[in-house]
Amino acid sequence: MAEPFKAGLERIRAGCYFEAHEELEVAWRAAEPPERDFLQGLVHVAVAWYQAGRGKPVATARQLEKAARRLGPYAPLHRGVDVADVLAQVERARAAVAAGSLDLEPPRI
Repeated sequence: MAEPFKAGLERIRAGCYFEAHEELEVAWRAAEPPERDFLQGLVHVAVAWYQAGRGKPVATARQLEKAARRLGPYAPLHRGVDVADVLAQVERARAAVAAGSLDLEPPRI
């Protein structure tokens, strides 16, 4: 699971959100139950930014909501990820989408 997890984070950092989602799904499916929500939350982050790039505000908003819900219990830090900061980024993105914009700052994970 470590390699798809790391690859997924690298793909998010590179702005390759679809590819990040694919890698993180591999990690999520192989994970033990206590890790699944964390990994699925990161999948939702990747998919939210992917949907924003496709011009899909409803899908983006839904993915951001799911990301916040799944990642929240893992804050402030989990597996080397500053979850509190990711959640703050998700909240800023949610505010942007609610205001009618899909011009989201790239996530820093």
